[in-house]
Amino acid sequence: MPEYDRASLRGPVDTVLRMSYLIRIMAKKQTAEEKNYKVIAENRRARYDYAIESDLECGVLLHGSEVKSLRTGGSNIAESYAAVEANELWLVNSYIAPYQQAMFPHEERRRRKLLVSKRELSKLWQATGREGMTLVPLVMYFNHKGRVKIKIGIAKGKKNHDKRASDAKRDWNRQKSRLLRHNS
Repeated sequence: MPEYDRASLRGPVDTVLRMSYLIRIMAKKQTAEEKNYKVIAENRRARYDYAIESDLECGVLLHGSEVKSLRTGGSNIAESYAAVEANELWLVNSYIAPYQQAMFPHEERRRRKLLVSKRELSKLWQATGREGMTLVPLVMYFNHKGRVKIKIGIAKGKKNHDKRASDAKRDWNRQKSRLLRHNS
């Protein structure tokens, strides 16, 4: 029986073991980060009413009772919008339900400051300066660190014929997927 060098045998096996170990660790790390990610409120109507050109993640400046209320899930951003005023970005008309156990309750529909960098703020200001562009909140969520974030979309309003075209396209995609499922 021939003798094999121990290092030559250990190389491929050792590499496979290391890779499987790294994959297990990476998988655990991803699930731990995604574990804290939680959607608080979503504006599904925005994608129907507006053509979203780009989006941006912003932090939200909140009071203590607002965070507690968001953890219980009482919020709505469907009727809200963002505006650039006096070199600051504001979220207007968003609803956060009052927290019952709070000693100092918050206003439900107050203007909330959004936190963005100066460069991002100047891009948003230029985008809203163009005709028909608006800042629409798309989703409010807790990120993997547990901080409240909001995704703002730079959007242009759709006309009725654009809405009908997107409805027809969505219906056709559904029919296509049904046909492919039944034929296979």
